[in-house]
Amino acid sequence: MSGNISSEKIDLLIYGPNKPIVDKGFSDQFVLHPFESRADLDRVSPAVAAKIRGAAVTYSTVRCDGAVMAMFPKLEIVASFGVGYDHVDANHAREHNIVVTNTPDVLTEEVADIAMGLLIATVREFIKADRYLRSGLWTTQQYPLSVGSLRDRKVGIVGLGRIGQAVARRLDASLVPVVYHSRNPVAGVKHKHYPDLIEMAKAVDTLVVIVPGGPSTAKMINADVLKALGPRGVVVNVARGSVIDEEALIAALKSGTILAAGLDVFAKEPAVPDELKAMQNVVLLPHIGSASVVTRNAMDQLVVDNLKTWFAGKAPLTPVAETPAMGR
Repeated sequence: MSGNISSEKIDLLIYGPNKPIVDKGFSDQFVLHPFESRADLDRVSPAVAAKIRGAAVTYSTVRCDGAVMAMFPKLEIVASFGVGYDHVDANHAREHNIVVTNTPDVLTEEVADIAMGLLIATVREFIKADRYLRSGLWTTQQYPLSVGSLRDRKVGIVGLGRIGQAVARRLDASLVPVVYHSRNPVAGVKHKHYPDLIEMAKAVDTLVVIVPGGPSTAKMINADVLKALGPRGVVVNVARGSVIDEEALIAALKSGTILAAGLDVFAKEPAVPDELKAMQNVVLLPHIGSASVVTRNAMDQLVVDNLKTWFAGKAPLTPVAETPAMGR
């Protein structure tokens, strides 16, 4: 592992889309090697690959799996952009003494804002009402009353981590009852915990989904959960598209098994099923949960700071659970 920073140059892989804060965030002590895609990595010479000690993964569209990490025998740390890191093989990293970091906290409130806004936009039909006005129909007749409202709802949050708790605070302020599902109860939380997702779905009429992606959560919101949610049901997903069985969701929306959905993420981004785009009871966003200038800048800076801290001989700022690097 790295010692204190010295006059020795430190070679970093910059993997993914260009980010000015990342590109300009390092001193002359560092040598940056930018590659935007997996195909571009084939251009890495053996001499350069042998020198790479750290990597910045600048977006979730590029996968940093075991095969990528194995290309760099001296790799010590992978600093990943985003709170979710299912695009990085953290288990492989742990097994090979590579630290992985992500960018939590700095995006918590932004994503919670999107979740709350998407929920309100869905139940109160904001997009449908906007189209109604633009079409000129409001000049001839009043917009019909929206079927949905926050006033008579009970929300079940699927995943009560940092962002889930921030969503719960917003719902509390809006006087909306909240319960949650997670594998284990969260310490210090007043809301009722449901260890069984189906049972929670039966007890509520609204799901806000904010769990990590990956195999353990793949399609956890399935046809059975949607059926349990019922015909007043609303689903809001600001997690990962993989968490919802998209085909089951489309079928449930078409059949009236549930009422509506608000989605910021999709199974095969940026491709979105035409069936979803054609529906009037769905609000669709292009994965903008953290997509403000101020928040994305803070996330980029945290990628830089994790790498700089590590190569200054200190523990990384935000290591993921699989690779804590304790006692650095």
